[in-house]
Amino acid sequence: MSIILVFFLCHWYLAIFSQTFLQHRYASHAAFSMSKFWERFFYLLAYIGQGSSYLSPRVYAIMHRMHHAYTDTEKDPHSPKYDDNLFAMMWRSRLFTSRVFNNKMEIEERFLKNLPDWHAFDRMANNWVSRVLWICFYIAFYIIFAPSAWWFLLLPVHITMVAFHGAVINWFAHKYGTINFKMKNTSRNLYPMDVFLLGEAYHNNHHKTPSAVNFGRRWYQFDLLYPVLLFLNWIHVIRINKINKHSNVELEPVMAD
Repeated sequence: MSIILVFFLCHWYLAIFSQTFLQHRYASHAAFSMSKFWERFFYLLAYIGQGSSYLSPRVYAIMHRMHHAYTDTEKDPHSPKYDDNLFAMMWRSRLFTSRVFNNKMEIEERFLKNLPDWHAFDRMANNWVSRVLWICFYIAFYIIFAPSAWWFLLLPVHITMVAFHGAVINWFAHKYGTINFKMKNTSRNLYPMDVFLLGEAYHNNHHKTPSAVNFGRRWYQFDLLYPVLLFLNWIHVIRINKINKHSNVELEPVMAD
């Protein structure tokens, strides 16, 4: 049991770390910069951490920038206002990312600025063969180590980890939770759930200052990724954009005209 639990927690936190660090704060909002070497290092880390649910940082950034530009409108790629249930929203987001990845959708130029793009790697990582191999690995691990069949109920979370994390935020954080800032959208903070989401639960805060490197805005709202970013900045792995060092600085989204 302990091996399965450790495996699940490692997968959960490595996946959410990669998502909030690489795909969200770096690719979508340029909260910090890094060299091509480190960018590709974190691409590889994201692939290992996200496995079968890996999502191209470029595609993620386009979708997320559109979410900020069109929050809670019909153009929002994932708004609970326009879907009957969580799974319908997840499926609509899946179709959207597929169209963007396969260049079957015209994207406004403002959403394409300063995007990371490792095309060859993304083609490999998004290939169905790669996804199936990762799924086989998860199943094999559970066959070997799970003490009972009940643990296999965690497999769907492993398989859809990135989509699962995204659904928690984009569904529940637009329906439930607290509001620090009144805005023209339904964003909420899911405090104290952020212990599982490394800053992503502070969704209302994030909509207020999209490019801020620290998602916490109250003394009791601790963004667990923020000290990690400060450390990586200190050892020169990343460079936090000077305008983004403080969460109380109000910023415009990077995709704004």
